[in-house]
Formats: sequence, structure tokens, C-alpha cells
Amino acid sequence: QVQLAQSGGGSVEAGGSLTLSCVASERTYDSFTIGWFRQAPGKEREFVGSIRWGERHAQYADSVKGRFVIPEDKRSNTVYLQMTNLLPEDTGVYYCAARRLGADEFTIWGQGTQVTVAS
Repeated sequence: QVQLAQSGGGSVEAGGSLTLSCVASERTYDSFTIGWFRQAPGKEREFVGSIRWGERHAQYADSVKGRFVIPEDKRSNTVYLQMTNLLPEDTGVYYCAARRLGADEFTIWGQGTQVTVAS
């Protein structure tokens, strides 16, 4: 069973940047799509972005397009979430998740990491 370990996060002022990391316990780049989600206090968890290993373009929620990027590093089985021009509404717990190719749902989740953006 693949496991995901997250790191990064923290507190920044609006306009700042943060990078989150998601390391898979084994090779996933040929069999999984990796997604990023977030959950703000009192709100439903929402999709942020996802990437299938090796694809040129990731998919992003409209709310983060142009500000967030999802690069990947096959050698270390790591997917990143690079966040720039952060807004207070980006505050929440961020999760990475893995969806096996051909599956409908993300079934493997990281432990979550807090991102707080002060206005």
C-alpha cells in the first residue's frame, strides 16, 4: 500500500509564498495521479490541483490558476505544491492524495498540513 508523507506549510502574510511536499513511499509515477486538496475551517474539502506523472500540464481549480504550480520529481517520488501570491482565503489544511490510474476516486491520503495566510 502506497503511503504519502507531507511536509511544508506554515504561516505567511498575504502575497507570500509557500511550498508543500508530498513524498510517496514507493514509485507512483507510472500508476497514479497525485492531487492536492484543501479544507478551510467550516467548509468542505475542495480540489486544488492534480497531475499525472509525466504529463506536461497539471489541472488546477480556477481559484488557484496562475498562482499555484504542481512540479514533480520522479527520482524522489515527490510531488510539490508551489503556492505564490497567497491570499487569506487560501488558509486551510492541505492534503495530497493518490488516485490509481483508471480509478474514480482518490483513496490514499497524506496526513495534511496547515497553511495560514494573514491579511
